[in-house]
Amino acid sequence: MTTQITTNGNQMIAAFAGRLDTAAAVQTAEDVKPLLDATDKEIILDCTALDYISSSGLRIFLSIRKGAAAHNSKVIVKNINDDIRQVFVMTGFISLFEII
Repeated sequence: MTTQITTNGNQMIAAFAGRLDTAAAVQTAEDVKPLLDATDKEIILDCTALDYISSSGLRIFLSIRKGAAAHNSKVIVKNINDDIRQVFVMTGFISLFEII
């Protein structure tokens, strides 16, 4: 599992690759800490190369959303595959995020 964070103007983009499972969650939570302090930035969670997300991964996404809300930032999840979309639907996360 890798997480790469880049800044592009008023956007912070986190690109996830691999399996965001329980084993990878500890390091991923550390990797996304810069997103939690992103004041007035649009946060893009790019899931193009994300193969799987567990409940631990969903918790990380939720913490990013909560941090963004505290800083008046917006979170957009993009390019989720059908399996991850199904997890978002089953857990209700589909209504918590803007998904493109």
